[in-house]
Amino acid sequence: MSQNIIDARGLSCPEPALRTRQAIGKIKSGTLEVLVDTVTAKDNVTRLARNNGWQVTLEEKPDGSYRLVLKK
Repeated sequence: MSQNIIDARGLSCPEPALRTRQAIGKIKSGTLEVLVDTVTAKDNVTRLARNNGWQVTLEEKPDGSYRLVLKK
């Protein structure tokens, strides 16, 4: 299982979702961690991952950012 991290904090949409799509296309399965700092980016990455068969676990950080763990 591979562990990859995408830090998309500070990036405007659709960049976080585009980077996530690129990563899940490369790794196919395993674990991918995505860090985002807006509700829109969280929603877009979650929807993209689930539409591609990935399970998404969401954690809201104290600073208002989000950590999404994608598993397949």
